[in-house]
Amino acid sequence: MTGLLPPQASDQYLNLPGAQIVTTRALLAARDNLADTIDARAMMCVHGGAGFGKTLAVNTCLRNLDPAEDIRRITFRVRPTPRAVRHELFAALDLPGTPPRGPSEFDALLREALALKPRTLVVDEAQWLSGEAFEYFRYLWDDPYTQLAIVFVGGEGCHQVLRREPMLSSRVFIWQHFTRLTTEEVGSVIPLFHPVWAGADPEDIAFADQHAAHGNFRAWAQLTAHVRLGLERTGRERVDREVLGWAFSRL
Repeated sequence: MTGLLPPQASDQYLNLPGAQIVTTRALLAARDNLADTIDARAMMCVHGGAGFGKTLAVNTCLRNLDPAEDIRRITFRVRPTPRAVRHELFAALDLPGTPPRGPSEFDALLREALALKPRTLVVDEAQWLSGEAFEYFRYLWDDPYTQLAIVFVGGEGCHQVLRREPMLSSRVFIWQHFTRLTTEEVGSVIPLFHPVWAGADPEDIAFADQHAAHGNFRAWAQLTAHVRLGLERTGRERVDREVLGWAFSRL
């Protein structure tokens, strides 16, 4: 539904059966950073490369917050105009009636709605936002009566655009950069990520990361889906280099 966090089942890439959310250093940091940002009614930027687990971490942590917190989510797939941002907010806040035609009336309506109670606004795929669109969120957040926390989640482009907007970037309370899993993290969290890796040789896990996954959670999910199929089709119970070779050939 528009404006709400997605169902937990959709968090894993490919809806991978058996996949578990694993506690990485980045996820633990996100939990504390989000809680602090919301307590302060501040702004936060979560940024990093595609497939590094940003959105999953944010959704997971926000679901575990106080259920009384009103969390609304917007996702952009193309570069939006301020008018499009207004309409997305209107839908996400589930406001009654039809959207106002004039920008001044629209802005007044949104400010009034955002002043009614504390809210957390999650702006996903924020790398699509222009400086003008980012400034519109700053305008709403700066209103002395709105009780708004904003979490921007996006790729590296999100960070770059924000940094070019000094009036906005100076207001960002916390910046969190998601990076690839380190070799040590791969060895500790991937056996917990999915049952196919639980009994795998650590050297095979390291080999899979070096040749296919490269510390990218989305790549690990894709590889795991192929490994599951390889095990089913060969009747094997344990990952080996031959199964990995077959999975690599499909990537």
